[in-house]
Amino acid sequence: MAVQDEPMSLSSPFVRLCLVWPRWVGWGALLLAAWGPCAAAAPGGLGSALEAAWAHDPQAAALRQREEQAQAAQDLAHGWTPGPGAVSVSQRNDRLNQNQGRREWEVELSSPIWLPAQRTARQDEAQRRLDLTAARAVALRWQLAGQLRQRWWAVALARESQALARSRLESARALASTVQARFQKGDLARVDANLAQVEVLSAQSDLIAAEQAKQEAEAQFRALTAEVAPAVLSPELLTSSPSPTWDGPSHPLLLQAQATVNWAQSRLAVVQASRRDAPEVALRLTNERADAFEPYHQAVGVKVTLPFASDARSRQDGAEVRAELNQAEAEQALIQRQVQQEYVQAYQAWQLAQQQLALAQTRQSLSEDNGRLAQRAFDLGEADLPSLLRARTLQREADVAVKQQQVALELAVSRLLQAQGVLP
Repeated sequence: MAVQDEPMSLSSPFVRLCLVWPRWVGWGALLLAAWGPCAAAAPGGLGSALEAAWAHDPQAAALRQREEQAQAAQDLAHGWTPGPGAVSVSQRNDRLNQNQGRREWEVELSSPIWLPAQRTARQDEAQRRLDLTAARAVALRWQLAGQLRQRWWAVALARESQALARSRLESARALASTVQARFQKGDLARVDANLAQVEVLSAQSDLIAAEQAKQEAEAQFRALTAEVAPAVLSPELLTSSPSPTWDGPSHPLLLQAQATVNWAQSRLAVVQASRRDAPEVALRLTNERADAFEPYHQAVGVKVTLPFASDARSRQDGAEVRAELNQAEAEQALIQRQVQQEYVQAYQAWQLAQQQLALAQTRQSLSEDNGRLAQRAFDLGEADLPSLLRARTLQREADVAVKQQQVALELAVSRLLQAQGVLP
């Protein structure tokens, strides 16, 4: 069985169920909803590897910056004004013409003010934006977990293949030694001794290929996590019997889709509450005199600026946000169907993996029995070397099949957990 190194997506063929329902209340507990439920794994297993991969993921660093941006938008929405104020200073005199000492100073302090319901809409939009940022982080972590699970079991399969190749080489060398001794005694022909040596060389070649494959798998794992793959690759476990159907709302993709819809709805509310630019209130202070012989006179005034509404601009902004909202709702429905279909396929693949392992174990038992009988017949001189080699080849293939199916079943467990949205 070949384990491909590719991110787990909604079309992965192998998955496995973990009925660990996350506990969360509202969007404020969004991260706990994704990080809280996790597969049962030994310390230092997939969970620790995921933390290492997350710490070195470039997209995770970018998300942290987006979170700061969303937090700044929330702080702005909770301010007393929709934007910063301004100050202006002006001065007039008659020095260029009459120069009679006419002087006038004016200072103006201005600030925009919230429109009715605009502040509440902006605050809700800022909170929805924070929720979406958190949901994106959960979804990104889930995607990273899929890649990690894939490489985790690729390393496991490569190690099993290397162990089997080494065992084959040791067995081939022992057989070659026995055949060589019997050839020197005249019990076996030279062709048998040559066949035994060919078997040793073939086993050495397979071992070299298996070691190379193991090094490549471990290198890919190290590239993702910046750590060496653990010596013991612990499998993920189920806590309950799988169900043929699943309709859980806490899948990271569903949480992200819902957060996207909520953000689009809040943006539409902001557009509806902001059909015109924010009004502006200004405090004006003047200090003036008519000529050099008069004292300065002070005055205080208030200026209010009310921008006109632009129906064309409102319709343009509203149409753009409504289009994004419609797209987000359509994508949410599509993701819902894909997640449900993925789980059904995963459950079926998990059942097939169990059946394949049972068949491989039965085949292994029969092949081991035939191998013992062939070895005994060869030792007694009742069978030739080619017959023994064929029996050993079948036995070796059966052992390889069992190891591969064991890894395949463990991979199916991880992929099923991945399809359900459970993180290591």
